[in-house]
Amino acid sequence: MKIALSQLNFHIGNFEQNKAKIIADIHKAEKAGADLVVFSELAISGYPPRDFLEFRDFVNKGLQAVDEIATHCTKIAAIVGVPTYNPHKKGKPLYNSAAFLWQGKVQQTVHKTLLPNYDIFDEYRYFEPNNRFEVVEFKGKKIALTICEDIWDVDENPLYTINPMDELMVHHPDIMINIAASPFNYQQAVIREGVLRRNTEKYHLPLFYVNHVGAQTELLFDGGSLVMNSQSKTVDVMHYFEEDFRIYDLDEVEKAENTTIERPPEVALIHDALVMGIRNYFQKLGFTRAILGLSGGIDSAVTSVLAAEALGNENVYNVLLPSEFSSEHSVSDSLQLVKNLGMPHDTIPIKKAFDTFNDILQPYFKGLPFNIAEENLQARIRGVILMALSNKFGYILLNTSNKSEAAVGYGTLYGDMNGGLSVLGDVYKTRVYELARYINREKEIIPENIITKPPSAELRPGQKDSDSLPDYDILDKILLEYIENRRGPAEIVALGYDEKLVKRILRLVNINEYKRYQTPPMLRVTPKAFGMGRRMPIVAKYLA
Repeated sequence: MKIALSQLNFHIGNFEQNKAKIIADIHKAEKAGADLVVFSELAISGYPPRDFLEFRDFVNKGLQAVDEIATHCTKIAAIVGVPTYNPHKKGKPLYNSAAFLWQGKVQQTVHKTLLPNYDIFDEYRYFEPNNRFEVVEFKGKKIALTICEDIWDVDENPLYTINPMDELMVHHPDIMINIAASPFNYQQAVIREGVLRRNTEKYHLPLFYVNHVGAQTELLFDGGSLVMNSQSKTVDVMHYFEEDFRIYDLDEVEKAENTTIERPPEVALIHDALVMGIRNYFQKLGFTRAILGLSGGIDSAVTSVLAAEALGNENVYNVLLPSEFSSEHSVSDSLQLVKNLGMPHDTIPIKKAFDTFNDILQPYFKGLPFNIAEENLQARIRGVILMALSNKFGYILLNTSNKSEAAVGYGTLYGDMNGGLSVLGDVYKTRVYELARYINREKEIIPENIITKPPSAELRPGQKDSDSLPDYDILDKILLEYIENRRGPAEIVALGYDEKLVKRILRLVNINEYKRYQTPPMLRVTPKAFGMGRRMPIVAKYLA
């Protein structure tokens, strides 16, 4: 049997486009002599459709599209992910399903059993778990067909009380096929391969795994679909961060030797994920041009370069907004960066606007000295200018704040926290420096002075980030332990960090939840990102 894996970038709710892509690859696979072509989880609707699933019209459109796709499956079979109705009166109204298409119609529908309800996942909100376990029989082979999470419960501390593959093994399957929408983080590819290998080791069956690829707002899907044989040898891994299509002969898969996987370093994966995330966000919204404030700092420089890679240099409009506190090198470094990439730019000094606001507010500030109010005023003036240009010309404003700043509230609401998309909101400051070095791996694109100078918001004379925050090398490690590893203050102190500093940082994280609640979506590259994957109350007292 020849099995084709189709790793495609679907668009949530774009049924016509998704259907056309699927049909095109069905014919491509048929022409190449494949017997079966496999598509990813909820391929027809895109993943995750979230509350669109509450609309019958949305679900009906997906089912109608699958019925049409089935008419193209006369000489070849296909497996397509689709939401389907639960016909029973009890339970959730829908199933997360895989439709087996053959001989011009839907022959069989397999439902997802394990519905993740943690981190970014919320599937039990919509779907009823499967409780019937049947294999798909096709051309003399029995296929154990599962959906994403169904094969992930193989650790020593399982999350669920049932294992779908254990149930399917009573039917003596010949092949495992898993269709997935497994989102990216910089550790996920290694974790995913380990899960798949544990399945082949346990069940001694070849495994064909198809993952979603592409960005859906903040969620990034890296692809990396793969094939393992029954001896747990990795036969092939498909491309990361791009569409791919490959055909495998089952007999040859079983004879294959292990393929050595040379994965790029984490910083390269994060770079590629962010570029894909920007590109897909713009493409799927129908926009082509970005705008950002270029400050002379490393965050805006890295954001600008990533956007240029995603959208084309000519489509990234950089606006320099110097104040009386901006250093000369901040302007000259920014000008060198835009020159290096040939990006459009303008310089709009904000002193006149700042002075005007100070004059307006002076009677009401009651003679109080210069403080954070005037600092934030500068950031908000910049935000107003950038949003005005965004409105006037139809640009999307890119937010340039990093995860370290977002974590401790080192940013100004309605100022430098503005934007339609946060590019670095899940990237710690120390990682931003790594990204800058990676960008400059072949030649200097980001001026060296931007990378080496002490970071500063430049909102008052001689200001440095270190005036308000500990060194980022220390800050980021403490934040990682609290946010990603979910360690409490005593546990973090036990790792060797100063108790007073730990308590201060954790307090800053918790009291600034209200700011993060109002930020643009942040492209997710870590196992625990701010946003939909980290749900915290705003008015809580814990560690505050």
